[in-house]
Amino acid sequence: MHATAGQLDTVVVDVDGTLVDSVYEHAVAWGRAFHDVGLTVSSAAVHAAIGMDSEQLVAHVAGDRAEHAVGDRIRQIHAAEFEHLGARVRLLPGADRLIGDLKKRGLRVVIASSGSERDTARALDHVPDAALADAVVTGQDVRKGKPATDLITASLTAVGGDRAAVIGDSPWDAIAGRAGGHFAIAVRSGGFCDSTLTEAGAQLVFDSLADVLDHLDQIPLTGP
Repeated sequence: MHATAGQLDTVVVDVDGTLVDSVYEHAVAWGRAFHDVGLTVSSAAVHAAIGMDSEQLVAHVAGDRAEHAVGDRIRQIHAAEFEHLGARVRLLPGADRLIGDLKKRGLRVVIASSGSERDTARALDHVPDAALADAVVTGQDVRKGKPATDLITASLTAVGGDRAAVIGDSPWDAIAGRAGGHFAIAVRSGGFCDSTLTEAGAQLVFDSLADVLDHLDQIPLTGP
């Protein structure tokens, strides 16, 4: 099965804030990490960067000098803090059936996260049909995570797909999807407003994955 012009044969699904409700746990962990190295950053600035590759997040939030001086230390603290907060993570509406429903339609499904392989695996423990996905790609598999296009390109390469619907909760997902020439779908479950998502390139915005499943006829997906 190959997509014709305008059609999508692969669905690339984000993890944090899309499949599982973990955005604010990540925001708290990053906030504590910045605080622990003596940097003052606002919670709003941290939240706005969630979904971005961790190798880029520190400089984006606190500047290049902070990245050069303590970037690796901040990432280490964040990882340790999130390890403790991860027990609070829960499945988001529709995430329990999204992958299975898409597979029944004959679509390739790839789970793609800028996060680490460890964090992604822990998150997917909450997703009942995660094993039905054709591939899982993490930030450790590519040179750059979102908003770079590497994750989307790697996802399509992994399954032999042509063109994807990229589903995510953050502007970074939409930027990566549109930059690669794909169809960007946003869900509001990450706490970003519609204008932020659409200005980043989201072509459709839904409340949740459950809402996406209720409106699949709006997405130009190929059939089986």
